[in-house]
Amino acid sequence: MADPALLAPDCDAIERLARDVLVRLPAPFAAHLDGVLLRVEEFAEDAVLEELGIDDPFALSGLYTGRPVGEKSSYDSGTLPDMIQLFRRALLDEWVETGVALDRLIAHVVIHEVGHHFGLSDADMEAIEAAAE
Repeated sequence: MADPALLAPDCDAIERLARDVLVRLPAPFAAHLDGVLLRVEEFAEDAVLEELGIDDPFALSGLYTGRPVGEKSSYDSGTLPDMIQLFRRALLDEWVETGVALDRLIAHVVIHEVGHHFGLSDADMEAIEAAAE
């Protein structure tokens, strides 16, 4: 039997790391994450990749689905809950390729998807990250 320390983290381990990120978020942000689901899957579904125009399933490590906080309405009843999905195989591939510590990589992806929950675009988040460097 293989040494567990030598095996790639499974979905549960990735989820624990992601939840650690969420509990460390400042209170003003965390307060608006109630009801947002967190799921870790091996890969994004083919239909999702097709909808996003992504050919390589390793190219998508995280996804937010739902309506951003500022766009929510009392008329939203009956909609699916907002969700942050992480894709294990893409994360592991990026981890190996970049050499970034796995917990830091997961934190980056989770915070990026939380940014979408708050209505930030990819360009907004890139500008914030660039300003922070």
